[in-house]
Amino acid sequence: MTVVRRNTPFFPDWLDDFFTGDINPSAKSRVLTVPPVNVFETDTAYKIELAAPNLKKEDININLENDVLTISAEKEEDNISEEGQYTKKEFNYFNFSRSFTLPEIADREKIEAKSENGVLTITIHKKEDVIKKPKQIEIK
Repeated sequence: MTVVRRNTPFFPDWLDDFFTGDINPSAKSRVLTVPPVNVFETDTAYKIELAAPNLKKEDININLENDVLTISAEKEEDNISEEGQYTKKEFNYFNFSRSFTLPEIADREKIEAKSENGVLTITIHKKEDVIKKPKQIEIK
């Protein structure tokens, strides 16, 4: 899917650039993005590492349905600061969803997740019968 920008006389490009951060650098922090993910395979498991800074365990949901593993998060914050006669209130809302289709050799009953130092690590173990174990060959 491609994003197409439309230039209309009622909503010129420079105004769009202001709200998306091209002109206004502070707007870039409000643009929602999907966190980066590393996926790799070991002999016994698949591992997914997702960058999740500032997210608590309670903010993250991991679901498995029909061989699709979905990682999603939703976080809402209110920052209120009072200085003298002025009160400043900012809302911060963040959400994302990433989905991965599991291969047939993944053991759906052995999926572990842990969150540490801003990185969510999900380990999906392989089925025991498909793990290739080294075979010792006897010399006669």
